[in-house]
Amino acid sequence: MSRSLLSPSLLALGLAAALPVFAQSHAGHDMGAMNAPAKAAKTPAEPVDHSKMDHSKMDMSAADHAGMDHSAMGHGTPAPTEPLEPIPVPTDADRAAAFPPIAHGAMEHAPEINSLLLIDRLEHWDGKSSNGQAWEATGWIGGNINRLWLRTDGERSRGRTESSSLEALYGRSVSPWWDVLVGVRQDFRPADSRTWAAVGIQGLAPYKFESSATLYMGSGGQVLAKAEVEYDVLLTNRLILQPLLEATVAAKDEPEYGIGRGLNKVEAGLRLRYEFSRRFAPYVGISHERTFGDTADYAGDHARDTRWVAGVRVWF
Repeated sequence: MSRSLLSPSLLALGLAAALPVFAQSHAGHDMGAMNAPAKAAKTPAEPVDHSKMDHSKMDMSAADHAGMDHSAMGHGTPAPTEPLEPIPVPTDADRAAAFPPIAHGAMEHAPEINSLLLIDRLEHWDGKSSNGQAWEATGWIGGNINRLWLRTDGERSRGRTESSSLEALYGRSVSPWWDVLVGVRQDFRPADSRTWAAVGIQGLAPYKFESSATLYMGSGGQVLAKAEVEYDVLLTNRLILQPLLEATVAAKDEPEYGIGRGLNKVEAGLRLRYEFSRRFAPYVGISHERTFGDTADYAGDHARDTRWVAGVRVWF
């Protein structure tokens, strides 16, 4: 068809029919989004202002927050210092229910009775003028506080007993380390005997010195005081060196007993023992005795005496 045959009215009718079809075909497209990449390449991104966002329209479902660690989020609200339900203060009734009183006698035990016999010296000695034997032993029976103590010592020379004594004492512990003793002592001699009242103290002094001090009161107003100190030096676990010092003081002269007033005798000894077991230990050593004052005059040639000793120490 030639252009001359188309009239202006027909062209207008054709355009009007095509416009609705074109608009319908592009109605579902966002034309602004199509040009977004081009605009983003030309314009830098602007920061997002979250203060203007409406969070009420956001989907905050539990499924979206399942993987979030809320413990690491600082919320600014301080944790409560008091429990929601305060713990009540315990009353006397609560304490009585939790700790009922123990009936008397439920935890009590029968007192234990123990005993010990220590033969500290059982020895043979050899001096410059004679030789002989000597002994010293201690034993006790009782509990931790109250005990009956027995002590004995003596000496034999030239086949006869020169001196011997036996003490029976009640002892009471006054501290973990010390006992107070009170009782009697009986001296046995070939020609005479004598009874004494005794009171004293014994125990472990500082630095592990085994100490004892006893006061004896006999007939005729005589008073004797005797003190003894021992110390164990552990050279090895079994080899032990024991120094000893013993002194006796009298209140008055008694020539018939060979006792002078004041310091009348001092004995110093040194014994080395080997403990095959804790209960059995042989030993060797040296002992020196010296008398003073009137006692030395009564003793004559025996005022000083140095002895070599050998013996055994046992306990049961």
